[in-house]
Amino acid sequence: MREQRQFYIDGQWVDPAKANDLEVHDPATEDVCAVISLGSSADVDKAVAAAKAAFEGWAATPVAERRAVLERLGAVMKVRHDDLAEAISLEMGAPIDFAKGEQAGAGPWHLKGFLDAMDKFAWEEKFTDRETIIREPVGVVGLITPWNWPVNQIALKVIPAVAAGCTCVLKPSEIAPLSAMVWAELMDEAGFPKGVFNLVNGDGPTVGEAMSNHPDIDMMSFTGSTRAGSAVMRGSAASIKRVTLELGGKSPNIVFADADLPRAIRRGVTHMMENTGQSCNAPSRMIVEQDIYDEAVELAKEAAEAVKVGNPRDAGGHIGPLSSAAQFDKVQSLIETGMAEGARLVTGGPGRPEGFNRGWYARPTVFADVTNEMTIAREEIFGPVLTMIPFSGGEDEAVRIANDTPYGLAAYLWTGDANKGDRVGRRLRAGMVRVNGAGLSAGHPFGGYKQSGNGREGGVWGLEDFTEVKVLSQRY
Repeated sequence: MREQRQFYIDGQWVDPAKANDLEVHDPATEDVCAVISLGSSADVDKAVAAAKAAFEGWAATPVAERRAVLERLGAVMKVRHDDLAEAISLEMGAPIDFAKGEQAGAGPWHLKGFLDAMDKFAWEEKFTDRETIIREPVGVVGLITPWNWPVNQIALKVIPAVAAGCTCVLKPSEIAPLSAMVWAELMDEAGFPKGVFNLVNGDGPTVGEAMSNHPDIDMMSFTGSTRAGSAVMRGSAASIKRVTLELGGKSPNIVFADADLPRAIRRGVTHMMENTGQSCNAPSRMIVEQDIYDEAVELAKEAAEAVKVGNPRDAGGHIGPLSSAAQFDKVQSLIETGMAEGARLVTGGPGRPEGFNRGWYARPTVFADVTNEMTIAREEIFGPVLTMIPFSGGEDEAVRIANDTPYGLAAYLWTGDANKGDRVGRRLRAGMVRVNGAGLSAGHPFGGYKQSGNGREGGVWGLEDFTEVKVLSQRY
């Protein structure tokens, strides 16, 4: 069992102001796998003071020098890649091959996008002969990251923050804090000046609230639930902090009758089940044209039943457990609600998969004949549960159902008609739209509309979020 009770503040590992142990559980076994400390407002004060003291010097560091330190971080990430992956697999149950390839691999992937963005970012530009537009760092920033894609979200916040010249305090999720502590070691090994990066573990009501309320934190960047994001905004309001939020999603996946149906359904199901359904941009609402609906349901059943569930420590392409007992209970409750409200259970259902009597494993589940008013079509389940909704009114009805959600993070659609794909894609109210499984490149803008948040992470958009705009007008 790991014992990691210290925080990383001002370039060193320090004891918390007051002992407050928290047990971290292995989702695969439910056993305690680590002990950390929960921080307090006193720990936040110490970390913020370190970040504030470091800000002036780091902000004045030339962009080329900040870029060089980030390149060293990339080299350290390569050496410590497996350490990150093993921590992620242990803390939140990601299968080890997935943890190595997608979860830990997100760090170098995002770093590449940000390094490219730094080279083309307009740090200064002439507006008129006497006016210059200058992009300057916001200041001290508070970063709160989730448990489901821990390194992905740390990379999307820490890298652009320090690239822009900000100093930061990171609070990772207390459910999955181990990879963040490895990340702190990477920052130290890369040679960032003391105080530029600080880490304090803790829960939202204590450390998260202390950060949002802190008068010396100039900006909060939060990823998590919409409910918690609202709390960050309320806490930040008194000091008029800048707040960027990446929140929940209930992403539509429209399948038209002219699509490559087997490919569309297979990809839609496997994407939904990836990371055990614990992704904010998961295509959780499959909206299928009536003419092909019955066939699509059968194909979805086959695809879901082909998804293997297994131990996170085993190699292979299976999915692992849910991250925590609370998440397991939430998913089970929503599956029961779907059945009670009249959705047709196609496969899966409540309880653990066959062969598991311990660990927070859920059954890959598909519901058909769902209406967009049902709870399972409205609420973010965050588990391996797909809802299938038929439509018969052409593009207009498909778009209406897709946009009928409080969220707007991602959207997906499948069609054999390029004009239709472009036309429908432009009508979907979401920050990211992918047609026929098209991928996204490093440095793309990640974020959404409505209750999915504000701001954009990644590339030049991520850098912009951490900068202020100044106009310098001179006459001599």
